[in-house]
Amino acid sequence: MDDQSLSFRLVAILFPIFAIVAAGYFYGRKHKPEMAVANRINMDVFVPAVVFAAMAGKSFDVQAYAPLALGALLVLLTCGLLAWPIARLLGMEAKTLVPPMMFNNSGNIGLPLAVLAWGEQALPAAVIMFMVENTLHFTFGARLLDPHARLLTLWRVPVVFAAITGLAVALLKIQIWSPAITAIKMLGDVSVPLLLFSLGVRMTDVSFSEWKVAVGSALLRPLAGMAIAYGVIALLGIEGRNAAMLLVFGAFPPAVLNFLFAERYKQEPQRVASIVLIGNLAALIFLPLALALVL
Repeated sequence: MDDQSLSFRLVAILFPIFAIVAAGYFYGRKHKPEMAVANRINMDVFVPAVVFAAMAGKSFDVQAYAPLALGALLVLLTCGLLAWPIARLLGMEAKTLVPPMMFNNSGNIGLPLAVLAWGEQALPAAVIMFMVENTLHFTFGARLLDPHARLLTLWRVPVVFAAITGLAVALLKIQIWSPAITAIKMLGDVSVPLLLFSLGVRMTDVSFSEWKVAVGSALLRPLAGMAIAYGVIALLGIEGRNAAMLLVFGAFPPAVLNFLFAERYKQEPQRVASIVLIGNLAALIFLPLALALVL
């Protein structure tokens, strides 16, 4: 593939993502919509639907995705470990820097990017990495910010419950009525555009007040993530499309959920918001770079 063809493909992959984010941003600036209800419905209904449909589908092979799941976990944990001494050097609380360095945007950006870059057949792999990140965020991430957070009720989180149910269906090879799967997939189709649009709206609420730390983390997170992912790929012997997806996974910016957690637990939410915002803006540079390395 020549450089011009690669450039066109990168634009074709990334344009829909950033176009929908931009639409949300400009709509949010003009109308100031209250997205709390829409976001809750998305996380309670639409995202669980896409997770269940991907994991309960006939093409999902649990054993085949085990190395990818382990690889995603190692990438996330290593990024978090790297952030811990950096926070001390900068005189910051680790609870402020570690979560946005560890927990990446594998939902808002990861799911649509996988489909656009590798097709619908890549969605189960993207869902696996999203579930690893999301489960780690609701367990270790919650405990990091609140040592008293209860983990026994984790299964009540709709996305986690959908993953457990979908995994059970796949392992037990339960046949689900085809029209029911179609209905669930139709619900899931709502999730990705709404995630991206909501990300754009959310970007109107944050500031650049902590821009020095935010810019530093925006550079470090994807570069370190890709380097760590490269080592994990070699360590676990991951090959082909899964290796490419894991490398791109390492380049993802901080998850918007980091800001919501920081706000909930009163852990310097404005500083975290700046890190998340500038990190996601930096994705305009680092996602094309990551894709150019693997396509």
